[in-house]
Amino acid sequence: MTTDPAQRPPTIDATAAARWSRLAPAAGSPWLHEEIGRRMEDRLQWIKAQPKRWADWAPLHGGLEAHALLSRRYRTAESFVIEPEAALVPVTGRALAAPWWTARRWQGPQPRFEAPPEEGVDLLWANMALHMAADPQALIARWHRLVATDGFLMFSCLGPDTLRELRLLHEASGWPPPSHEFTDMHDWGDMLVGAGFAEPVMDMEHIVLTWPSAERALAELRTLGRNLHPQRFRALRGRRWHQALCEALPRFAPGAEGKGHIALTFEIIYGHAFKPAPRVALAAESAVSLREMRSMLQRGRPGA
Repeated sequence: MTTDPAQRPPTIDATAAARWSRLAPAAGSPWLHEEIGRRMEDRLQWIKAQPKRWADWAPLHGGLEAHALLSRRYRTAESFVIEPEAALVPVTGRALAAPWWTARRWQGPQPRFEAPPEEGVDLLWANMALHMAADPQALIARWHRLVATDGFLMFSCLGPDTLRELRLLHEASGWPPPSHEFTDMHDWGDMLVGAGFAEPVMDMEHIVLTWPSAERALAELRTLGRNLHPQRFRALRGRRWHQALCEALPRFAPGAEGKGHIALTFEIIYGHAFKPAPRVALAAESAVSLREMRSMLQRGRPGA
């Protein structure tokens, strides 16, 4: 495993990543993201902490149904929606709005589309966002600032085994990579610790999705993201290339059913980590934020 941060994935074109993050899903949140959200929400039963305040990071891409699951689990908690792309705020607001005639509007606090209070949230939920970030360390640092002391981050993302069949096809055909590289869960753990989170817990699973045809497979892949690799093919592909890809997919990614079915692997990484009380190494001069100072005064002397 590569340890030099400069040589680790992700291999992402920052301009392309920014362009993708501004696009609203054409037909609601991707099915795979919703399924991962359901599985991640089920893991919350093992966490004893009960948030009084929680926030959902970019739920339009991460999963609107997953947001509803959290709202039901933490029915009385104050909730926030953090949409980092200003253009998607109204779209997300309409998607999450509860009509006045529905029972959902009266079953608990409605999400607030504003920055959480200075002291942060007890739970920051970030489903299927991290693998599309051009600067994941900066994003994790931003998440750390949003989480309250003793609160926790819960996230999921794609891992390096994702689309391994498609990668082999492109390599064998002499084509550029079909997607950017995905980061290993151990490297995510290192980044979390580096940002100030404590004792991150990471696990992963493989999910194999199948489709009745190459065309159906490619159509769903387009809903999940884009190829952000700096060495990706930059021009438009022609019909011949598309035909060659569709003909090769059943050989490199055959479904168990045969008959042209396609099966592709997705590695899903889950992680959660708590934010401990700040510890400041004392020197002749020590600078801390007002928020950190308040937290330390509530707990005892700095560095104790």
